[in-house]
Amino acid sequence: MIEIKHKDSGEVLFQTNSFEGKKFDGAKWAEADLRAIDLSGLSLERADLRGADMTGTKLVGADLQGAILTNALLDGADLTKANLTEVVAKHAMFREATLDGAITRYANFQGADLTGASMKRADASMTDLRGNLNDADLSHADVRGSDFTGANLTGANLTGANMLDAKLAEAKLARAKMTDSIGPTGKKFGATPMQFAAKPWWKFWE
Repeated sequence: MIEIKHKDSGEVLFQTNSFEGKKFDGAKWAEADLRAIDLSGLSLERADLRGADMTGTKLVGADLQGAILTNALLDGADLTKANLTEVVAKHAMFREATLDGAITRYANFQGADLTGASMKRADASMTDLRGNLNDADLSHADVRGSDFTGANLTGANLTGANMLDAKLAEAKLARAKMTDSIGPTGKKFGATPMQFAAKPWWKFWE
């Protein structure tokens, strides 16, 4: 028997013999203890996962479209190729998480901590990434039209990333790797590490 409990009170929120072949769209798992559980491939559309502890949880290929992850803890979670379209993940923790090939279009990561997260080849276009992406790997990611206003991209790897129309005003780009990336104006960027972005993003690549 698999039991999902409240992370603080221990109250049982859900029981099942198996996750196989089941959908959990709209699940009410706020503040749940989901640590190290394998939820790979599951449908969790519009699930309420606010404040849930998902440290080390496997969500490979999971469908989390429209889910609420505000204040959730996903450090070390594996979200490879997961669908995070329109997810609300304000102030969530994704430190050292894996989001390679994930789709985060129109998601909101405002105030989230993605320190050391891997988002290689992710479709993060039109995503609110106004958070901490210190040492994050966004190599070859699609971040067209995304909002990095004031974001911490110190040491981030943006090699080959497509940043067309992205907003980078006041972003911190010290030590960022931007070889072969496409800047907000459509110009291809070189290999020189960037310093603090003091100029408006639309003038930065002039």
